[in-house]
Amino acid sequence: MKTAFKSVKSSLSGLVGNGYAAAVTAACARLTGRPARDARRIADTPVEFFPAAFNRVLVRLLPEIGTPFSRRFGMSRTGASSGTFNAATHTAMAPLSCLGYYRVAEDGRLHCATKSEHYHTSVGHAFPGYRLVEYAKLLGMPNATHNNTRGHVTRLLEEELVCAANGIDPADRAAVRRALAATGGGVLNRVLNLETGSLAAEAAVKMMLARFYRVQPGFPRPKYADRTPVFLVLGDDDGGLHANYHGTTMITQMLRGMWPGMREELERHNVLRVVALRPNCIGDLEAAFRNYDKGTYKIAGLCHELIMMNYAARVVSKTFIRRAYQLCRAHDVPTFVDEIQSCMWSPELLLYREYGLRPSMVALGKGFPGGEYPASRILFTAEMDCLPQFGALVTNGQEELASLAYLITMRWARENRDVTRAVGEYYEKRLRALARAHPGAIHSVAGIRHLCGLCFHDLDTAKAFAAALVRKGFDISVQTYKSDCPPAALTKLPLIAGYELVDVFIDAMADVLSGTRGRRS
Repeated sequence: MKTAFKSVKSSLSGLVGNGYAAAVTAACARLTGRPARDARRIADTPVEFFPAAFNRVLVRLLPEIGTPFSRRFGMSRTGASSGTFNAATHTAMAPLSCLGYYRVAEDGRLHCATKSEHYHTSVGHAFPGYRLVEYAKLLGMPNATHNNTRGHVTRLLEEELVCAANGIDPADRAAVRRALAATGGGVLNRVLNLETGSLAAEAAVKMMLARFYRVQPGFPRPKYADRTPVFLVLGDDDGGLHANYHGTTMITQMLRGMWPGMREELERHNVLRVVALRPNCIGDLEAAFRNYDKGTYKIAGLCHELIMMNYAARVVSKTFIRRAYQLCRAHDVPTFVDEIQSCMWSPELLLYREYGLRPSMVALGKGFPGGEYPASRILFTAEMDCLPQFGALVTNGQEELASLAYLITMRWARENRDVTRAVGEYYEKRLRALARAHPGAIHSVAGIRHLCGLCFHDLDTAKAFAAALVRKGFDISVQTYKSDCPPAALTKLPLIAGYELVDVFIDAMADVLSGTRGRRS
């Protein structure tokens, strides 16, 4: 089946506004002595974001996945990382040159990025639309700026994100103004620009804690200062904390079971408490509200993902999460949806919109700038706007070119939402058919569309399956660092993947499974 992506074309001036482009080109001409008309020509040059010819090159190379493609690099440096990093490093798969969903690695083979380089490359490598970023550089548009002077492009992006978060057409300026001015009603109309998803998630936790503890001296007494904050997180099937993932800062690591001694001390002294809910277990959910939203306890917030990509791609059910939000509204409990891994892969740009949810806070990840820059965002409501300027801030979070990369990715994804939805559904459908054809090896399929995992009956079969696909040139992995995680092989196709790649990938899986004897075969 041939994929027909929609043509998306824009100039820099078309993306960021003619008035701003005129001011930039005038400033550039004055600084450099370049004729103003030459600078304006750069700003007005249209760029095709994903040309059909570019896609044809990718499709033509599909038969060469996994084959010797270029010269090997045999002089690779060892580096100087930590012991655990070095143990996990596969230099043979490290990149030499990349294009689209391909990576020519140090082993000289052509590899396929069927995990989107761990959720970075939502639109593949060397996405042609990012040529506009290079044009911006030619005009002197900077990346670095001070927090107090964040630029027009970043502020434009903030408005675009508010529109995406609330389902508003950016062309409806009256609706945009109403959303930006809202001080209640749960409207997501605040944006903090950060560097990594971990810091975005940490900002959400800080906003929750600010309702219990003063952020700094001189602040008014918090609403729940006399109660112990209780964080609700999605745990594993046994009720443990280890299934969720909200980044690598100290408190969010405690939310997933790390630093157990420290967490236990904090709980013993009633500083905070962490309570795990088994995935999709409404009984656990309702018990948590009965037990921890009374007396000296107060639920500080619900922290959750919608696809638990660090727990075998478990999908959070609409029934469960809608009941959770209903309880949170009734009990004055903020909700934080972590879309670090799911954002951009939804046709709505944000998966929670497919669920009909209205969260208090949303974390966005590197899928938005396509891996070009480390740029995350935390969106939140006016009700949660409780931190001082330096309460959750990164000096280089206001990067203009990173914001431009966001706008480019969002434009292409919006225009191609119907195509990517159809391809994602086709991929999921073919995976489910594959599972039915191999019931002895595969227990089930988890995930949604591009973000899917094959769940196996046993870990050894899952590991053998993934290893065989890696030998064939496809990126896929099995979570082995969590002892209680169901054995699953995880995938995350980039949005530029078409039916052609899906068919080749599924055929490779079928070929591997034809030689696999599962535990229940």
